[in-house]
Amino acid sequence: MKFLITGGGTGGHIYPALAIANEIRDRYKDAEILYVGTKKGMESELVPKEGFNFKTIRVKGFPRKFSKEMFKTVKELFLGFNDAKKIIKEFQPDVVIGTGGYVCGPVVYIASKKKIPTIIHEQNAFPGITNKILSRYVDKIALSFEESVKYFKYPNKISITGNPVRKSLFLVDKNSAYKKLSIDPDIPLVLSFGGSGGQKKLNDSMFHVIKENADNSNIQILHITGKRFYEDFTKKLKKENIVIKENIKILPYFFDMPEGLNIANLVVTSAGAITISEITALGIPSIIIPKSYTAENHQVYNAKALEKKGASLVILEEDLTGEKLNNSIKKLLEDEEALSTMKKNSKKLGKIEAVNEIVDIIEGMIK
Repeated sequence: MKFLITGGGTGGHIYPALAIANEIRDRYKDAEILYVGTKKGMESELVPKEGFNFKTIRVKGFPRKFSKEMFKTVKELFLGFNDAKKIIKEFQPDVVIGTGGYVCGPVVYIASKKKIPTIIHEQNAFPGITNKILSRYVDKIALSFEESVKYFKYPNKISITGNPVRKSLFLVDKNSAYKKLSIDPDIPLVLSFGGSGGQKKLNDSMFHVIKENADNSNIQILHITGKRFYEDFTKKLKKENIVIKENIKILPYFFDMPEGLNIANLVVTSAGAITISEITALGIPSIIIPKSYTAENHQVYNAKALEKKGASLVILEEDLTGEKLNNSIKKLLEDEEALSTMKKNSKKLGKIEAVNEIVDIIEGMIK
């Protein structure tokens, strides 16, 4: 059986695709899997590391405003269609799976026109433009949020599966995690990060939180700045003579996120689809600060979907201050009942079987 998977640009599109690919590989020992992406996207580095065959097409996203760049993009799109035709003709897939990003457009469209079974997966509460266009042509649509159903015109194609999350998330031994990360299990831990690249507004506010709690032995903070912000963050700490004690840890990047999430009492983060899927899969209460500069403002929609169900407190970047964030953290940690309710509501939203459900749908399409 041959499976062609495409999705790229950001981790939000790539990690679900890899989760699906790994599940297919586990189920079908003789599966041939080909991943199609772009040379410059993150997928060109991540996919080969996972051991999957990888090919590229020439395609780029459309600029937001009309410019000379628009003509280059249109030319590149036609080249991408030709690349996609060639790859599909050579590989002869039994099914094509798209997880978003502009690279999906030519590949999934060409496959649908050749009557090859096609499915797309949408990670966000507000769908990306590529998936909205492709929804007309594909056979099946898998969604992560109920809130996104209204943006698609073909309800008979839709299944609410949730967002695939990495299996390593559920294999963590908490006692080992506490020891590995030097965290006291009897003191509340706040884990804060602004996505894989960091988030300036969140960092600025967490600086105030750390400053206010430098001598507070009743809280533990593990803050990940993002590599590009780490140097400035630590320089500012020194400049203001803030001494970091054992209860506070500041890192540029965090390789042990499954361990950190499993032992966190409260997460402060942005609203990327993967992050939201992981914190709900584990049932973690959260304060979410959606990035205001993401495509179609999708992070705000993601965050509001959690807040609506009582799983999270949302603070928009425009309303965020260090004092407000510190007060919100303090209030939640002091209110065990509120924290417990958020935990239950978060767990209700978690879709731990998402990847299994998506591959079940794929199986049904090719039987």
